[in-house]
Amino acid sequence: MKISVDGLLVYFPYDYIYPEQYAYMLELKRGLDAKVSKEREGKVVDGRCHSLTASYIREKHRVNEDVPVCSFYEGFDLDGREAPLGPGVYNLDDLKQYGHEMTWCPYFLARYTITNAHIVVYSYHYLLDPKIAEVVSKELTKTSVVVFDEAHNIDNVCIDSMSVKINRRTIEKSTANLQVLEKTVNDMKDDDAKKLTEEYQRLVDGLKDASVARETDVVLSNPVLPDEVLQEAVPGNIRTAEHFVGFLKRFVEYLKTRLRVQHVVQETPAGFLKDVAQKVCIERKPLRKCNPDLHGGRVENHLGKTILISPELDLNPDLFGIYSPVCWENGAFGHAATDAERLASLLRTLEIADQTDFSPLVLITHLATLVSTYTKGFTIIVEPFDDKTPTVSNPLLHFSCLDSSLAIKPVFDRFQTVVITSGTLSPLDMYPKILDFHPVIMSSFTMTLARPCLLPMIVSKGNDQVAISSRFETREDVAVVRNYGQLLVEVAQAVPDGVVCFFTSYMYLESVVASWYDQGVVDSLQRSKLLFIETQDAAETSLALLNYIKACESGRGAVLLSVARGKVSEGVDFDHHLGRAVLMFGIPYVYTQSRILRARLDYLRDQFQLAKLVVLGSTAEDGEIEVRISIRENDFLTFDAMRHAAQCIGRVLRGKTDYGIMIFADKRFSRSDKRSKLPKWIQEHLKDSYCNLSTEEAVQILKRWLRQMAQPFSREDQLGISLLTIDQLQTEEMQKKLRKAAEQV
Repeated sequence: MKISVDGLLVYFPYDYIYPEQYAYMLELKRGLDAKVSKEREGKVVDGRCHSLTASYIREKHRVNEDVPVCSFYEGFDLDGREAPLGPGVYNLDDLKQYGHEMTWCPYFLARYTITNAHIVVYSYHYLLDPKIAEVVSKELTKTSVVVFDEAHNIDNVCIDSMSVKINRRTIEKSTANLQVLEKTVNDMKDDDAKKLTEEYQRLVDGLKDASVARETDVVLSNPVLPDEVLQEAVPGNIRTAEHFVGFLKRFVEYLKTRLRVQHVVQETPAGFLKDVAQKVCIERKPLRKCNPDLHGGRVENHLGKTILISPELDLNPDLFGIYSPVCWENGAFGHAATDAERLASLLRTLEIADQTDFSPLVLITHLATLVSTYTKGFTIIVEPFDDKTPTVSNPLLHFSCLDSSLAIKPVFDRFQTVVITSGTLSPLDMYPKILDFHPVIMSSFTMTLARPCLLPMIVSKGNDQVAISSRFETREDVAVVRNYGQLLVEVAQAVPDGVVCFFTSYMYLESVVASWYDQGVVDSLQRSKLLFIETQDAAETSLALLNYIKACESGRGAVLLSVARGKVSEGVDFDHHLGRAVLMFGIPYVYTQSRILRARLDYLRDQFQLAKLVVLGSTAEDGEIEVRISIRENDFLTFDAMRHAAQCIGRVLRGKTDYGIMIFADKRFSRSDKRSKLPKWIQEHLKDSYCNLSTEEAVQILKRWLRQMAQPFSREDQLGISLLTIDQLQTEEMQKKLRKAAEQV
């Protein structure tokens, strides 16, 4: 149908529309109309080196045809740029098939097509992760509209993209990389010392390497760096190849000594730099410049486009070879054009074709650059063992980002419109705090339903009136475990088809299932339905999920035991008969003893957000004062737990013709501080009479509700309420109603 959204003609792909869909588009249109951006010039890098596509490899191939090159890239370079893809929707499989038919490289075809596409759908990492964004998203203009879909975990993605983890294996492989570099430098000194001399002269002059001004030569780039760092010249003690390799050797040896610890050490980047200077005489400035960088280029002025970003799209890191963080300059993707960073220059000069083995050394240089650049928002934690294996010596050095706003700030600065949206984005006011931005529009929408197709309930006690909870003090209680099992058995007996359960952790899941075997709960459960369990092994989980679907499709019914924050909770939809009921056993708090988490909580508590209040009074002059608002530890932990609980519970309802039961099995869910953090569309149906229930009461309620859901339900029953035709949508009464549908926060 053709509908007008505040004067904008929209071709809606269906004959009917949900009222909240139209209200959502109205709010989105308001946001897109805002013109608040400034003109900026972005400089970009061209591409990354590849063993078959680097310019010097292709040059050698022209002289000697025995030198291998990529026939697919050669085909794309010859014809692909002049023959753009036709109109249509292309996924990765389509591009691979098209590339195979045309003998074009699908990777470079995809990168080139992005510049001409109107809508691009890809993973968060392509824009937020500085290791990848420069390669894929370098030519997106400020007029592009960025939509982060399913953005309830966006802060964790930002933090992961700016953090580095070093272990003993990384150090050993880096040492081997340096030995290869040293040998290659010595060989080149004997065979072609002129290239090393020319490289040194370029570094002295601060000129970029004009010989690699090709897109396929882009190998590595800087992590996020301030502009003033980019303008600095390369220090003299790392200009020559021998000195630079020796410099890296000293730094790697220092890291090796830091991993020889018997207890946990936590320090700031400033303390780390001071220790480096004292132990191995390495100053801060050369550390900044040891990381790879590339020459820049100018962004082409493409038309504005929409980038829809989803976390559920799998990102294959192998597609990129060596990760290369990006440097943000003035909110744009790119580098200072006069930079010629040290490691990239050396690798190009040595003409090392296969650079995938150098990823450990690249990781070391990323650590060096970040730790020497940021003194706030990061911490360094050295642990003698991994939390999962506390009895096995496995030292780890974590350089952890504590401020999620660092990674997303360039996106906010660069693009004119950024939309953050999710069905479980609650509470809304927490995201501007942790991401450090001021939203122009912040709205929450409910669902219009022609029948109560979702039934949320809070079960706080068993039939024996013993309170159930996953809190640490009571989770091993025999009565609590038994009541959890009895709840699941009775729900499985009353609910048809599929039942999905979520536990707070794999350890708790294994502990409870072991107890259920001893108590006979598993035997009782299998009389009603088949039982499948999610494990930490991806292959096992995929097989269990496949057989769970088969059991539901065949009418046998099944129960799937899963874990919050696991694969099933984030990426699998249990629509219709695949999930008629979902149970959340406990509140999925993150592991609070994690030292990285403790450091982040301390940072959030101490990092104040400044807000301005207008003061009006008769005795004092009107004016503004600044009030400091911090994020308390308990508030953040509860927020994090409830967003994951909502994500798990939301798996069961995937449309208005679907129906499902949502059971929160923990007495703590009844508290107002927990209930208030659930999404609005769940809170509206969570009546007070559905809280603080026993197992028997909950089962009686869901039986009555299931009989109601079993009644015939057609499209005509939804028309005018939860489903609108074009005529119903255009009525004045409905337009007024929909304009008020969004709850302005």
